[in-house]
Amino acid sequence: MSATETKAPTARAAKGPATTPMSRMTALARAELTLLVRNKGTVFAALFVPLVLPFSVYSASQEMDLAEAGLTPGMLVLPAAVGFSLLFAVYSSLVGVFVVRREELVLKRLRTGELRDAEILGGSAMPAVLTGLVQSLLLAVGCAVLLDLSAPSAPHLAVLGLLLGLVICTALAAVTASFTRTGESAQVTPLPFTFVSMIGSGMFVPLDLFPDQVASVCELLPLTPVVTLVRGGWAGDLSASEALGALATAVAWIVVAVFAVRRRFRWEPRH
Repeated sequence: MSATETKAPTARAAKGPATTPMSRMTALARAELTLLVRNKGTVFAALFVPLVLPFSVYSASQEMDLAEAGLTPGMLVLPAAVGFSLLFAVYSSLVGVFVVRREELVLKRLRTGELRDAEILGGSAMPAVLTGLVQSLLLAVGCAVLLDLSAPSAPHLAVLGLLLGLVICTALAAVTASFTRTGESAQVTPLPFTFVSMIGSGMFVPLDLFPDQVASVCELLPLTPVVTLVRGGWAGDLSASEALGALATAVAWIVVAVFAVRRRFRWEPRH
């Protein structure tokens, strides 16, 4: 009887403390944050570029007839600042993270442990996502103060737009990484989506100033619903049908991106 009682605790102790998905992802996120801080180029692009671009949008807004679209410079700059943070702090930086970790065999080694695929991607993305979240909130507050904007009329729409943007940019970063061969090319492959989003998602030019047919196409871009929800949440002029349409577009992109990641994401170096 005593021998049995002695073996049971020993066996349990050998297994070690149980881990949870969140604890595993947090541990991976801490390691990823350490590596991210060491990459000066990525840190500069993620932290400083989104802070500079809103000034360009404000300068460009002085040449536009925003009154025709029912907007003020502040209502153009604020959603654009959030969009820039999502593009550079989350999307572009994560493409590089996923590609470099794959080419260094980090992702392959992680799959041999108890981490699941979703946990590996989620833990690796966590530092960039938190950076984008905090930066977007700070930019929104800064723009509201500097450009004399009132408090958001529908804050739940603005928050929903930001959260959807974080998910979309994370998923699309994994999709882009799946066909990016090297860490050097990871500096180039995010550019098409970045430029298209900056021009066509209402960051630099409101869609109301586009021709109707062009605006209808641009409304289907991944970040357009994010900009629409953030702007509508602040202005309070977004109807229920418009909000549901933006939400449906964002969710559709998330579903498509997750499906593409499950089918196409590569865990080993491309040769």
